[in-house]
Amino acid sequence: MLTLHAVADGSAVLVDGEHVAALGTAEELADAHPSARVRRWPGILTPGLLNPYGPEILESTYHPDPREAETYGTVPIGGERAREIFRADPSRLGASARRGVQRLFAHGTVALAGELRAKPVLEVAQRSGLVFGGRPDRLPGPVSLSPTPLVLLPGLAVGGPARFAVFDVADRAELVRRGASTCVATVIGGRMVYRAR
Repeated sequence: MLTLHAVADGSAVLVDGEHVAALGTAEELADAHPSARVRRWPGILTPGLLNPYGPEILESTYHPDPREAETYGTVPIGGERAREIFRADPSRLGASARRGVQRLFAHGTVALAGELRAKPVLEVAQRSGLVFGGRPDRLPGPVSLSPTPLVLLPGLAVGGPARFAVFDVADRAELVRRGASTCVATVIGGRMVYRAR
């Protein structure tokens, strides 16, 4: 099924399965493909972000289950406390990584850098559809779901993978200023893996 993702500036991407079928204006693509399902988003559509902190976010941080809020709170836990949680119950690593991947998706991340060494974490990342990129020689600042500077992937291409993110900002300058928490949708392999409520 064809899906047309249209954003506020009038640009759009037409998705057919896992691939980009066409790029253009929302009006042109809607006229050429009247049977396409249309999703309208505020802001801008980008090829998505690469987060250079894959191991730090998925292997060295505990992402609490909402049902654990009374014990662990709701924000990610790093450092020695995370290591204690994983030592006490190694089975938590995979479940934590699944929740971590969801947090990455909520920040427009479609690619990770850094070597994942824990098998359950690597399996979660691979199943999620995240792609793996090279880690820069110098990492930007502290570990973050919205690192500074943001690392945007190369542009979308017709026939290429339908992998992108939509941010509720006016332009890339505002995205850089406000950060990746402005994400409203993330698509990987043509599937919407995150949508803001």
